[in-house]
Amino acid sequence: MPDAMRSLVTNTTPLIALAVGVGSLDILRVLYDRVVVPLEVCEEIHAIGSGAPGVAAFDRAAWLERLPAPAVIAPYLRNTLDRGEASVIQTALDLQIPLVCIDETVGRRVARLSGLTLTGSIGVLIKARHRGYGVSIPEAIDRMREHGIWLSSEVVRYALAQQI
Repeated sequence: MPDAMRSLVTNTTPLIALAVGVGSLDILRVLYDRVVVPLEVCEEIHAIGSGAPGVAAFDRAAWLERLPAPAVIAPYLRNTLDRGEASVIQTALDLQIPLVCIDETVGRRVARLSGLTLTGSIGVLIKARHRGYGVSIPEAIDRMREHGIWLSSEVVRYALAQQI
């Protein structure tokens, strides 16, 4: 039986943040056997424009499992979250994938209330570092911030403390 925690469903912001922070999305490929991207997330990424930071890296990552059909989103998710976050949580529930990658606070809260386990872009960096993937967390954070990715001081302090 495959390890369920080796699969995850991801939202838009972590994909963009990791792409600009590390330069590609291969970090996800190393850590997870299955990375599912709902159609709504694909649409959000492409809506920001092909020249936007992270979009080319997303398009190059042909190994991502991009879902071809929209999620049938439960009303409570549709009325609480944006389409991307709602589709991530709904897809995880539908596919029985217990792990989601969401950075936004409200999305994380709703995912927890839905019984899902969470990670985010910084959590992925920390996990990669602990598994020996050659990533510099301070440099990745600097690149994320340079590209307008907002990270709280608390999250940055935690990430920097974990790199040891």
